[in-house]
Amino acid sequence: MTGTPHIEASKGDFADTVLMPGDPLRAKALAENHLEDVRLVNSVRNMFAFTGTFKGIPVSIMGSGMGMPSISIYAHELFDYYAVKQIIRVGTCGGLLADMQVGDLVLASAASTDSAMNRQRFGGWDFAANADFELLRKVHEKAVLAGLNIRTGNVLSSDWFYNPDESCIEKAQKMGILALDMETAALYALAQQFGRRALTILSVSDVIPTGEQASHETRQNAFGQVIDVVLDAVLSSDSAA
Repeated sequence: MTGTPHIEASKGDFADTVLMPGDPLRAKALAENHLEDVRLVNSVRNMFAFTGTFKGIPVSIMGSGMGMPSISIYAHELFDYYAVKQIIRVGTCGGLLADMQVGDLVLASAASTDSAMNRQRFGGWDFAANADFELLRKVHEKAVLAGLNIRTGNVLSSDWFYNPDESCIEKAQKMGILALDMETAALYALAQQFGRRALTILSVSDVIPTGEQASHETRQNAFGQVIDVVLDAVLSSDSAA
């Protein structure tokens, strides 16, 4: 069998660096708008993956799907079978601060979770899922220099999109959580498990305290203005080593 049960690409089809939005159509848009010499390397289950170059350096962009189980399948296979060195999640999130606006950026230095996946991975202990520091530092520095509105801190990766616990938002806010997503805690743990690098940068699509929401089109086109900054940072020589 060529590839894995979920990815049809051959070994060597993926670059060392993979950007992972949740939406495979966002992966397609990012690849077409920011990479050169783009080719499709996966379409299994319509989870599109593309490889091209950015300023002459190979880069891949692949959708992850929604939730920790989905990103865990793809990230595991990318790290394990395809020997990918670093995965950067470029996703959307629900912002928890009242002064946030749609389109603000959140750099996840760590990810708390209500999921049991990392506890099971860690033999029943609580695992501190954190970003790779060098990736975090470089993206933050580039973002600040570019004048982007970016915040760095803890996010909460939840198994729930429609959480029946109405107090969950208040609990997260009291603990200083900046935003909610559904994938980062699993990605960070997998990177640690395989000795690789990972980072999540999120675009605020919903400001939960104010009710402001992005349109579907805005969500799909998120990162259009900042992706070059991210790529410049993560492809620098000491980050990609």
